[in-house]
Amino acid sequence: MERNREIIRTSVVGIAANLLLAAFKAVVGAVAGSIAIIMDAVNNLSDALSSGITILGTKLSERPADRMHPFGHGRVEYFSAIVISVIVLAAGISSLVESLQKVLHPVHPDYTTLTLVVVSVAIVVKLVLGRYVKMQGQKLKSDALKASGADALFDALITLATLVSAIIMLVWDVSIDGILGTAISLVIIKSGVDMLKSPVNELLGCRISGELVRRIKEEVMAFEGVNGVFDIILHTYGPDTMIGSLHVSVLDTTSASAIHLLGRRISECLYSRFGIIATVGFYAINTSDTTIARIQHDVMKRVFGYPGIRSAHGFFVDRPGKAIIFDIMPDYEVKDDAALCASLVASLKADYPDYSFDIAIDHNYSEE
Repeated sequence: MERNREIIRTSVVGIAANLLLAAFKAVVGAVAGSIAIIMDAVNNLSDALSSGITILGTKLSERPADRMHPFGHGRVEYFSAIVISVIVLAAGISSLVESLQKVLHPVHPDYTTLTLVVVSVAIVVKLVLGRYVKMQGQKLKSDALKASGADALFDALITLATLVSAIIMLVWDVSIDGILGTAISLVIIKSGVDMLKSPVNELLGCRISGELVRRIKEEVMAFEGVNGVFDIILHTYGPDTMIGSLHVSVLDTTSASAIHLLGRRISECLYSRFGIIATVGFYAINTSDTTIARIQHDVMKRVFGYPGIRSAHGFFVDRPGKAIIFDIMPDYEVKDDAALCASLVASLKADYPDYSFDIAIDHNYSEE
């Protein structure tokens, strides 16, 4: 997959940049006899870990579906994004602890020209790298790349804080290293928590975008014979895999063969346009009986005005079975669906005592 190849190429760039920066710092630190610079070089080696995790997650997500994982392994990407976000969060907490210690016990570090040069080079490299990786993550819709890019940008921010405090120390002999570090650490911790939200929400099952719902409805409504689109439910199994279902309404005069072909064409369309593997269900619209049309108008008017009901659809009257069938979608505030349904049936039964009511409860899985 081209997307996965792009993610891996971007991650390789991240690894290469961190290795080159680590080598540069190690050589300079060895020549200058600076343990601090050498330890910072080791830190750059650990930064390459984020890119390595992204590559590993991407390769694992490419594994095909198997007996135990019939929907593939695409969700591995979310786990890799979570790991990188935790690394960022841990770095922020570690930086906060170190900064608070400096606030409580200020130190006056001895900065040299060589140290400032190394710090400046590190800032430039990390800023360029972080911006590039994060932009690629947004372009490729990769939470792991976005988290890895943010990791590099936060490294640059911490290093920039070190540079600013060093300059202030050299010019005014005032140490603000701890205060500045504390403020930046809090920003990093908050960002680490925010970065965790996206992959965690994907694993929990978050609402699909309203724009995607709108586009799906437009595509399906374009098919001849489709009178409405309802109950769109989608589950993500990685950025490129969505599986779900929807209902469309057709006239009750539509033949079984026409329904079969229509469902097949809708499924093929959704897969080719959006990569969605969809099951299509059908609602029948009563058309041949004026009495049923009157019942539908009356019942739906009352249902839409009933407290606690957001919408209703799928109305059908089974004349031989003397049953009125439709779906309702309760408001989010409704806590007892069964009680709402029982109350509605009791209300309708008063006017339609000869009919039974088959009411299905739907929930708002996709509508805004």
